[in-house]
Amino acid sequence: MEKMPLNKYIDHTVLKPTCLVADIEKLCAEAKQYNFAAVCVPPNFVKLAKQQLQDTEVKVATVIGFPFGYSATEAKIAEIILAMVDGADELDVVANISAIKNGDWAAIADEINHIMPIIRSKGKSIKIIIESGVLTKEEIIKCCDIYGVAGIDFLKTSTGYAEKGASVEDVQLFRKHLPEAVHIKASGGIRDFATAKQMIEAGATRIGCSAGVAIVTGAATDTLKSNY
Repeated sequence: MEKMPLNKYIDHTVLKPTCLVADIEKLCAEAKQYNFAAVCVPPNFVKLAKQQLQDTEVKVATVIGFPFGYSATEAKIAEIILAMVDGADELDVVANISAIKNGDWAAIADEINHIMPIIRSKGKSIKIIIESGVLTKEEIIKCCDIYGVAGIDFLKTSTGYAEKGASVEDVQLFRKHLPEAVHIKASGGIRDFATAKQMIEAGATRIGCSAGVAIVTGAATDTLKSNY
């Protein structure tokens, strides 16, 4: 996939449970300043982020079933609908990690088949988070197969809440087993330009992080900045 300006890889993120209005305002101000691809905020802050980013190109993303993914599909659908009503452009949906670990692939397929038409009916984008750091290689490949066929927009590595976040190896595995049309979002533990660069070179087209400013400003001192 063709490389973009570095700032357009960034989903500038704050998802901590103690998130303040001031945190969202700062996040959005930075996203506007650096013209990031998106901000990713808790569902209760979607309206505020949308207001802060009106008349900009920056998208508003939020999380669904976060961070563990084992809420009922009906609950995730309700979250999705409310988020879209509030103005979310992109939905980062946590897969049912427990179902994946138990090999209940029918449940995984059933969930995405119920979610996709609702998101597509409103012209929104969907990213599925599979928490790759706690999955086996075989489980990751099976997820790539199911979600690739479903036609999601992004497969995302991590919530940031598991014991292991994004890895270059997992991003490479995603890229090998996903259709080209499905993008990859690497997230979880990406805090500097060097790590972000590795993820991009492995195949990621989005970087989810709270360190977006540090990444793009850190790139200014790197001789390879012009490649992105």
